Amino acid sequence: MQTETAIHLWQDGERRLRATPPPLRERLERAADAAVDELRRRLGGAFTTEELVALYSDSGDWVLDVAMATVPNDPEAWDAATVGGVAFARYVREASDWSGGRQRTRRELEEQEQPLDR
Repeated sequence: MQTETAIHLWQDGERRLRATPPPLRERLERAADAAVDELRRRLGGAFTTEELVALYSDSGDWVLDVAMATVPNDPEAWDAATVGGVAFARYVREASDWSGGRQRTRRELEEQEQPLDR
């Protein structure tokens, strides 16, 4: 999956969450928070946007499992597309190559690593 496609899907999840009535939104938020915790567990330390996109491609089952475990008696809150989209949209902000709402280019990353000549 391309990064742009994944980001679009994650943003769709955020839009769906914002459009959800408050009682259900709160339950979806709890499930998304649990999915973010699972992302931290799965990715560990530093990660790139590409690594996150690769994990997203295989996330359907485990995101649903996390949502079901978080709100077990609430099938309405088991919306894996929304829960996963929100979780990944939040977590991408911690990617090593993410800055200001976009993925940094390879050149930007290389320039950042270069010591300043003084």
